[in-house]
Amino acid sequence: MTVTSETTDRVPLVEMRDIRVAFGGVHAVDGVNIDLYRGEVVGLVGGNGAGKTTLIKALSGAHKADSGEIYINGTRATIETPRDAKQYAIETIYQTLALAENIDAPSNMFLGRELQSRWRTLDNRAMENAARRLMGRLNPQFQNLMVPVSSLSGGQRQSVAIARAVHFNAKIMIMDEPTAALGPAETSQVTSLIQQLKAEGIGIFLISHDIHGVFDLSDRISVMLQGKLVGTVNKSEVTKDEVLAMIIMGKLPGTATRTELADLHR
Repeated sequence: MTVTSETTDRVPLVEMRDIRVAFGGVHAVDGVNIDLYRGEVVGLVGGNGAGKTTLIKALSGAHKADSGEIYINGTRATIETPRDAKQYAIETIYQTLALAENIDAPSNMFLGRELQSRWRTLDNRAMENAARRLMGRLNPQFQNLMVPVSSLSGGQRQSVAIARAVHFNAKIMIMDEPTAALGPAETSQVTSLIQQLKAEGIGIFLISHDIHGVFDLSDRISVMLQGKLVGTVNKSEVTKDEVLAMIIMGKLPGTATRTELADLHR
């Protein structure tokens, strides 16, 4: 079993080359290369302090990389702020979701980018209709469009946050622990949402501590350890224990002994 890389002629949706970020002389991200293709989910995993969050902040514009290059659809991109990231159709769905609790789904979807009528008043009907159409496509089971999002389940709240990103033409989505603290039914709902996003050609970086969730949702898995990329593997070609060995010991698939793999569970 070997670490895999994309060998087709397709141009990556995202390509990050030799990304480096240091804090006070400590390399949080040290020469990392990672890519993402249309309609693909790449799980980004590693222990606390591995560097995965810092790496992805360089893509989202939350923290500028010290060096390295980012390409979007094969073209060199300059990403220094979250606004820059949005210009490249990159949207981030944080674990906190950043929703306004006291307003409904349509109002959240258009928050800060409200639709106006020709009389320069809020066009609530247009926003509601747009929200219904989009939610009908992404999550047909969603029934509570006009209630405050504070009363929604975790899966429904994820739906609202994702719908907001999709409505404003996200092509690259960063999802931070999307199924954290969700029950089985809500996790299934989010899984269906991600499958729909993939079908629409959206590429997703999935940051997670949950190895089981990563296996359920990802096509490829990139593992970081102490700021470096251990490797990227096809999910279908590895076991969970092999990925755990990458996370904990930095050992590539096929290099850890049976004893070492058994020790992961002691």
